[in-house]
Amino acid sequence: MDYKAIKETLKNDLSRVDSVIGASLASDIDLLDKTNKSILSHSGKKLRPVLSLLSARACSGGFLTDDTVRYAAAAELLHNATLLHDDVADDSRQRRGMPTVMSLLGGRASVLLGDFWLVKAMENILKGDNSSSQVIRIFAKTLSDLAEGELLQLQKAETGDTTELDYYRIIYCKTASLFEASMVSAAISVSASEEKKKAVRNYARILGTAFQIKDDILDYDGDHAIGKPVGNDLRERKITLPLLGALANAGEDEAKEIRKMLCEIEEHPEYQTIIVEFVRERGGIAYACSKLSEYVENAKIQLRPIGGGVDVAMLSDIADFVSMRNS
Repeated sequence: MDYKAIKETLKNDLSRVDSVIGASLASDIDLLDKTNKSILSHSGKKLRPVLSLLSARACSGGFLTDDTVRYAAAAELLHNATLLHDDVADDSRQRRGMPTVMSLLGGRASVLLGDFWLVKAMENILKGDNSSSQVIRIFAKTLSDLAEGELLQLQKAETGDTTELDYYRIIYCKTASLFEASMVSAAISVSASEEKKKAVRNYARILGTAFQIKDDILDYDGDHAIGKPVGNDLRERKITLPLLGALANAGEDEAKEIRKMLCEIEEHPEYQTIIVEFVRERGGIAYACSKLSEYVENAKIQLRPIGGGVDVAMLSDIADFVSMRNS
């Protein structure tokens, strides 16, 4: 089943999540209300709430609770809060093919709006009937992870010495951690067994890693757009898996020179073309694609303790979608 069909299957449940998000963001401040509605009208894939809903359904045999919906809404609110903040940190002018709030209203407004969405995410978690304290700890850890990942990435952009171990830590913190919070909180909302919660956690962490690897591959592929300009990672001096794979295949002196060029790319934007060609010639994209396939297959394996059923099958299909998506 493709991702569009999965969302259609979950249409009624996603509508409940959308209603919670809309009600959470409603404001009598005209600028705030209009901006929120504009963001919601270009809300992207809604992958995190989809994963939340499927996690609960897979662990429970097909049912959800009101807490499931609240936590799914919280995951999407938190995700968008981080994007509003990231756009300021990365000086991003475009997101999902549209101008960012930062480009339209400035960095101050984007940060304030991100804070507003973050608070609304936490309010929904606090409304949980039975498990809000446990779920708060999960989402609090994710917020800590997000900050640490962003700061580590900024540090490594200055030094240019990112290793593969650094890379995986960064993408866990910045991407996979929220996948994990989205799915584990949903499993908790239906009183899933410890075995099933562990399976969901492992799947989410591995899937989130695969999702970010795919994003990083697409950043080197000029035939696709992922809602941000292609090559943006290099302009921000980020060393991602395709470049790490190419560096591993290069000699020590050449690798050192490429890292030096990346550190100087703001002053020498022409280095971008050189580095992209280096990545392609040294097999960096093929290396990242091979790692991506490993993570996708491993994610599917993690689902086995949950059992069978249509919801588990859809989670398996989402792993394939992550690998094959072009946006």
